[in-house]
Amino acid sequence: MKASNLPALLQGFFTDHLRAQLDASPCTVASYRDTFRLLLHFVTKRLKRAPSEVRLEDIDAPCVGDFLEHLESDRGNCVRTRNVRLAALHAFFRYVAVNEPACALQCQRLLAMPTKRYQRGPVEFLTDEEAAALVAAPDPSTWLGRRDRAILMVATQTGLRNAEIRALRYQDVELGTGPHLRCLGKGRKTRCTPLSKETAAVLEQWLRERDTEVDAPIFPSSRGRDLSADALQRLVARHTVAASERCPSLKGRKITPHTLRHTAAMALLRRNVDLTVIALWLGHESTETTQVYVHADLSMKERALAHGCSSGVVPKRYRPPDPLLAFLEGL
Repeated sequence: MKASNLPALLQGFFTDHLRAQLDASPCTVASYRDTFRLLLHFVTKRLKRAPSEVRLEDIDAPCVGDFLEHLESDRGNCVRTRNVRLAALHAFFRYVAVNEPACALQCQRLLAMPTKRYQRGPVEFLTDEEAAALVAAPDPSTWLGRRDRAILMVATQTGLRNAEIRALRYQDVELGTGPHLRCLGKGRKTRCTPLSKETAAVLEQWLRERDTEVDAPIFPSSRGRDLSADALQRLVARHTVAASERCPSLKGRKITPHTLRHTAAMALLRRNVDLTVIALWLGHESTETTQVYVHADLSMKERALAHGCSSGVVPKRYRPPDPLLAFLEGL
C-alpha cells in the first residue's frame, strides 16, 4: 500500500465525507481533527516517521489500543474522552472500509474495538449561595470584570453549554417584552431560553459597552475575537478561586462551565419545574438525559421519604450525639 493513501483518505474523509456529505457541525469536525492530530503525533513518535509518511496499515488494532492507553495513562484523559477519540476512529475506518475494500479486514478489527465502560459520578452543581458568590467574584470596575460577570450570570441562569455561550451574537438577544436568548444547540436544535429580570438587566448594561453589529460576539476576548473553549473554562476556574474566599465550600472544587449548566438545571428542579420543561430548557433530546438531576437532589429524596412514612411525621436525619462519636462514625 502506498504511503500517500493515508493522507488522501484523511483529506477525503474530512472534506468530502464529513463536510460535503454529512454536513457535520464545526464541533464534530474539530473533535475528529484533534483525534487525528493526537494519533499522528503518537504514531510518528513511535515509528520515527513524518506524519505524511505514515501508512494506513501502521494504524492497526494494536496501535490504536496502545494509543487509547496512552490517552488515559500519559495524558490523563478520562474514559469518556477516550471513548470520544475511539468514536472518531470508528467513523474514519467505516469510511475507509467503503473506499478501500482491500483494507476491509483491518477496518473490521478496528471497528470491533469496544467503548470502555466507566462509572458515572454524582452531578456537580452549585448551591444558590455558591452561585451568588461566583457571580459576585469579578471586579465590576474593569471591562473584563463586567464581561465575566455577565457571562457567569447567563451561564448559571440559562444553562447554556460552553459552545452556545461563546457563539452568542447580538441578533440572538431579545431584551424587550419577554427577554430571552436564542441559540443553535447540540444536534442543531434551535431553542429560546428566558432571561430573569436580574440577568436581563446585567446583560443590557453590558451590551451598551459593545459593538452594535449583529454578527459581533456578545462575549469577545480582550482582542475582540471569539472566546475559545479553554478561555471560558479558565475564566470560570479563576473566579471560582476568588469566590472561595467568601464561600469556603468552593475551595478545592473543580468548577467548569458545564457545572454552571448543572446548576441552572438543579435550580429549576428545586423550584418544582417539570422534567419535560427542564429537558426543553437545556436542549436535551429526551427526558432520560434529564433524569440524572433527580438522582443528584438529596432534598427531593428526603421529601419522598417523608411521604412514604405511614405516621406522616417527617423523619429527621441522623446526627451523632457527641463530637467523639462523630469522629468514630467517620472512621
